[in-house]
Amino acid sequence: MKKSAFIFFKGLGLLFAVLCGIGTAILGWYDGADWINIVSYSLAVSALILWGWYHFSIRWIHGDLKQDIFSQISKKENIDNKKLATEDYEENFLLKNIRQNRWVVSAFILMITIFIFISFIADGFFSGRTLVSFIIFIAFIIFMGVIGQYVRGQKSVFIGISVLIGLFIIGSLTIPGFLSLLNMKSMLVFAAFLGIATVGQTFVALLGGLDLSIPFVIGSSNVALMSLITKGVPPWLALVAVLILGLLIGLVNGVLSFRLQGQAIILTLGVGFMVKGGVQILVSMGTFSAGTVFGVVPEWMRNLASMGGKTVGLPIPPVIIIWIVISIAVIVALRFTSWGRHLYALGGNRLSSARLSISEKGYWIGAYMISGFFSALTGALLLGWSGGGYVGAGDIYLFTTIAAVVVGGTSLLGGSGGYGLSILGVLILQIITSVLIGWGLSWEAQQFILGLLIIPMVALYARSPHIRSQI
Repeated sequence: MKKSAFIFFKGLGLLFAVLCGIGTAILGWYDGADWINIVSYSLAVSALILWGWYHFSIRWIHGDLKQDIFSQISKKENIDNKKLATEDYEENFLLKNIRQNRWVVSAFILMITIFIFISFIADGFFSGRTLVSFIIFIAFIIFMGVIGQYVRGQKSVFIGISVLIGLFIIGSLTIPGFLSLLNMKSMLVFAAFLGIATVGQTFVALLGGLDLSIPFVIGSSNVALMSLITKGVPPWLALVAVLILGLLIGLVNGVLSFRLQGQAIILTLGVGFMVKGGVQILVSMGTFSAGTVFGVVPEWMRNLASMGGKTVGLPIPPVIIIWIVISIAVIVALRFTSWGRHLYALGGNRLSSARLSISEKGYWIGAYMISGFFSALTGALLLGWSGGGYVGAGDIYLFTTIAAVVVGGTSLLGGSGGYGLSILGVLILQIITSVLIGWGLSWEAQQFILGLLIIPMVALYARSPHIRSQI
C-alpha cells in the first residue's frame, strides 16, 4: 500500500468515526437521554468504528497487510525510503480516486444535497427516524454497488432492481402507512396506467425512434370516448372506435416519420397537437365545454380502473391484471418470437437487417401503430378512473413514458433493452413519486427532485456501451 493511500484511509476512518459519534450524540439528545450516557455512548461508538476500520477495512484494501498496520508501514519506510519519497510527486490518492469514480461521488453528493434540501422545505421531515433511514439507504446502495462489480450480464436489470429495492426501503422507513394494502394498491393502479402507455414507447425506442404524440392521444381518446357514450353510442362500440382511432394515428405517425427519417420527434409532436385540437373542435361543437365532457361512465368501465374495482370478486383493480397480462404478452413477443428478434435486429443494425430481407418500413410503421393503440387504451382506462372526459388527461405522460423507458435501461438509440426494463422504470418512477408525496412536498418540489434523481440514474446506464459498439 502506498503511503498516500494509507494516510488517506487513516484520515477517512477517523472522520467517519467522529461523524458517527456526533450522530449518536444528536440522536441521544433528541431522545432526551442523560448527558453522561450521551457522552459515553458517543465515545464508545467512535472507538468501536475506529477499531473496526483499522483492523478490517484497510486490510481488505491491501492483501499484504497481514500484521499490525503501523509496523508494516514502518518496515516499508525503513526498507525503501527512496521509493516512498518518489510517491510525493505522484497524483494525490484522494483526487485520483474521485476522478476515477466521479459518477459515484457525484451521485452521493446529489443524494446528500437532496436530503438537506427536503429537510429545509418539508416541515417536520428531519428527525432521528429519517436520518437513520437515510443512512440505511446509503449503506444499501454501497452494498449493492460492491456486489455490482461482480455482475457481468444483465447489469441494467441489476441496477434497476437495486434502485427499486432501495427506494422501497427508504419509503417504508420514513412514511407511516407506506406498506399498507391501500397504498400498495394505489401505487400499482397508477403504475398500470403509465406501464400500459409505455408499451408503445418501448417498441418505438427499440427501433431508435420516439413518439411524443402519446399524451395527446391519451387525452383525445379519453374525451372522445366520453363524448361518444353521452351521444348514445354503446360503450363497447365507442371503446372499439377509440382504439381504432389510436391505430390510425399510429399509422400516420409511422408513415410520415419513416419518410422523414430523423424528424420523428417533431413530427409526432405535431401530429399530437393536430389530433388534440381536432378532437376538441369536434367535441365542443354546439357546447360550452371547451373539450371537457361530463357524463355517466358505465359501471363496468369504472370497475376496470377505480381503486375499489374487483377482479372475479377479489379486491384487485382489473387494470392491474390487464397490465400484467399485457406485460407477459409483450415480453414473450419480444424475446421468444421471430418478430421480436427482427425488431431488435433492426434497432441494432438496419443495414444488416435489410440484407436479411427484414422489412424496415413494416416494422417501423407497426411499432408506431402499437404505440397509438396502447395510448388510446390508456386514455379509455383513465376515463373509468376519473369519471369524466378531459382532453388534458394525458399531459403528465408527455415525458414520463420516455423517462420510464430510459430509467429502466432501454437505449434510445435502438436495439438494446426491452419492456421488462421499462416495467422497472415505471415502478421506480411511481415509488419516487409516492415517496415525495408522502413527505408532503409540493408539486413543484416533486418535479424538481424527480428531475434531479432521473439524471444520475440515466447516467448509470449511459456508461454501458451500446450494442453497436459491442458487435
